[in-house]
Amino acid sequence: MTDDIGALIDEWHAQADEDRPAATTPEVGIIMGSDSDLDTMAGAYEALKKLEFAEQTDYANPPEARFTFESYVVSAHRTPDLMYAYGETAAARGLDVIIAGAGGKSADLPNMTASIAYPLPVIGVPVQEKSVDSVIGMPTGAPIVAVDAGKSYNAALSAVQILGREHDELVARLDAIHDDRRAGVAEVSRALHDRGIDGFRDRQE
Repeated sequence: MTDDIGALIDEWHAQADEDRPAATTPEVGIIMGSDSDLDTMAGAYEALKKLEFAEQTDYANPPEARFTFESYVVSAHRTPDLMYAYGETAAARGLDVIIAGAGGKSADLPNMTASIAYPLPVIGVPVQEKSVDSVIGMPTGAPIVAVDAGKSYNAALSAVQILGREHDELVARLDAIHDDRRAGVAEVSRALHDRGIDGFRDRQE
């Protein structure tokens, strides 16, 4: 297993040494402290897919989609060397923003990654309520952006908002999602009014 960790670290450093066009590298990195966090972090995956990002699973052979993301398990406590390598090489590998999720009372992955990857923006996702204080507890001068516990979907939207400062097409996609949500509220509001509360509840059952 130690050799596998070393191989992954070497792989990231080799990728960082490549001169790759931005369109062929992942813009967003999703990392989590354990695969047990995946159910919570899947919200980020769902949001990015909705925004037409593709998952890049082979760095050397990117998908055809213009915007992509990658995902890894990186433990701050069990594999600090892996965490350091990821944060250290992130920008050189083409990443523009990292979404980092971790659970427990010592949810240090988002904070430490933010410190190592600085000035690359890192969005922290507390996987559990008890992780919130740990994730947001950064000292002055070592910033991290954080969402509420379990809100990895919002973390992905925030990541794309950051990217949207340089890509108008991403702003258009964000606007489309927002418009869909507004339309959904209007449809529910009309249905509640027209059917009345009892009729509305009957249709939901």
